[in-house]
This record gives sequence, structure tokens and C-alpha cells, in this order.
Amino acid sequence: MQGTMRMQSKRTAYAQRPQRRRVLLAKCAVVEPGSTVLVAGATGGVGQLATAKLLERGYKVRALTRKPDQTKQLFSNHPNLEVASADLRQPETLAAVVAGVDAVCCCTGTTAFPSNRWEGNNGPRPTDYDGPHNLLSACPKSLKRFVFVTSAGVERRTEMPWAILNTFGVLKFKRDSEMALEASGLPWTILRPSRLTDGPYTSYDLNTLLQATSGSRREVVLAASDSLFGEASRIAVAEAIVQSLQSTATENKAFAIASVEGEGPGQDAAKWQALFTACYPAGAGAARSAVSV
Repeated sequence: MQGTMRMQSKRTAYAQRPQRRRVLLAKCAVVEPGSTVLVAGATGGVGQLATAKLLERGYKVRALTRKPDQTKQLFSNHPNLEVASADLRQPETLAAVVAGVDAVCCCTGTTAFPSNRWEGNNGPRPTDYDGPHNLLSACPKSLKRFVFVTSAGVERRTEMPWAILNTFGVLKFKRDSEMALEASGLPWTILRPSRLTDGPYTSYDLNTLLQATSGSRREVVLAASDSLFGEASRIAVAEAIVQSLQSTATENKAFAIASVEGEGPGQDAAKWQALFTACYPAGAGAARSAVSV
């Protein structure tokens, strides 16, 4: 009797092994073209470029927006574009828009200091804390990746000049949202760009967006720590979003990103992979210094 029970227990354990292996593999899954990616902030400076690049590479994009007609016009009613009308500040509007997505790219943001963009309850807390938290809470547990674009200075907000930029709490709210993502149990990637340049091209159509260039400052510098200064091209940040989806080296990692003089990686996946892996070399544990290709 006891021998039979032990045999059944061994069989049960053996049967469960493939399932556990599949779960482990799923956690390290990349998001391939053809997958559905939700882009929050799809009409913003970085979000519109990321959306254009995703569509170009064969992804299906669900653009989360409060301006559906403007979004459709911006992306020329692309056949792989689905416009979802929702408000990140209203969690009850989000369940339907995240249903069935493979990845989420959150590119929302507002100005650090009072401006007309704050009108209608769009200041730092609603935009950089409440909205991302609501979106994160609504995401399905099957999500393969949550890519979150925040800012340089989130871990240096008590230092100059970041303390000035954080006068109204924008860096604090971004960092609080980062920490919520890190603790969520979902696979994540965080991008922390320096001061954004190139654009925003908010009145451009899809073809014009895809032709935008960064001039001579196309080289990309990445760092594992929040240590970079200078500027970051919106075009480079958008490309980093797309490249990170297809790399296991970016899973559960944060990257500071800046742009400098040079040719840069462009759309070369191998060069981006080299940049990502150099920041977190196997077995190194601690954060590396800045790297470029």
C-alpha cells in the first residue's frame, strides 16, 4: 500500500516537471513581431515614435488614448493599429484595454513645472504615479513584458540639479511607480532617458515619423545605474523600447540612456544586445559603468 502511494507520488511529480519548465520559460519570453503591444501615451513625444516603430516591425499596437480620432489620423489608420479609448486616472476604464495584450509600453509623462499641460488634472501625481499604478494593477498576469519610460534623476532627486527638477515631485512619483513595477511580479524593463531631444513630432504622420533622424548624435550610451547626464534622443529611446521587447537581457533590468556624437546602433539588434548585456555582465552583480557600441 505504502509502496503504491510512493509510486503514484513519483509519477505525479514527474508529470509536473514539464509544466514547471514551461512556466520558467514563459518568464523569460521575448515579445516577437506579431504580438499585441499596448502603448500608453501613444500620441506623446516618445510614445508616438515607439508606436510607429512597432507598426513598422510587424507588431499589432493597441494605442491607449483619450483622443481616438487624432490617434487614427496620426498613424494613417494603419491596419495593425487598434485605438483604445481609456483614461489611466480612471481604473475602471482599463480592464478591457489590457485584455489579451502581450506587452505594455508606458510612455506617459508631464512637465516637471506648472504648465498648460497640467490642466485637467494632468500634474505629476496623476500622470506619473496614479496612472502607472492603475495600469500596472490592471495588467494580466500572463504579460510578457512591461516597459516603463521614466527619467534620469529618479535616484538622485536630492542632488543638484535634480532637486530643482523634483520641486513638484515629478521624480519622486516616477521612482515610486518604478518600485511598484519592480515588486509586481511581472517581467519589466525600465528606461531612464536624460533630457529628451528630437521632437516631439506630435503633428507628423506615420511616414514622416519613420524618417526622423537624430542628426550626428546617434550613438547610444546605456548605464545600469541612474548615473548619466546630457540628453537623449526620443528616436533612440523609442528604438530602445522596441529592441528591449526582443531581448531577454533586458528583463527585470533598468537602463539609463543618453545620446552622444557617433553613428550608434540604429536598428541593429546585435548592437543593441551588446549594449544591454554590457550593462549587466553575467556574474557581475553590481551595476556597471556606462557603455556604448
